[in-house]
Amino acid sequence: MRWLPDTRRTTYARVVQHTCDQCRIVSYELCSAGGLRFIRRTDRTRGGRPEVRETERLITCRAQELWRDLLLGLAR
Repeated sequence: MRWLPDTRRTTYARVVQHTCDQCRIVSYELCSAGGLRFIRRTDRTRGGRPEVRETERLITCRAQELWRDLLLGLAR
């Protein structure tokens, strides 16, 4: 998977699904904005400010496949 810096491309993104951010240092959100979807990764391993990265914007079916692969440990 290619992770890009958080671009703040949209002012609002709806979180469709997410992993637990309370029990994991790295959490993921499947987001929807402007008719497209993307995955946002928040990494809190550095102790300070969280590092936020995103995938490219994708059509819904491709984003769902990528989300599924991420959760199953198959995404690369």
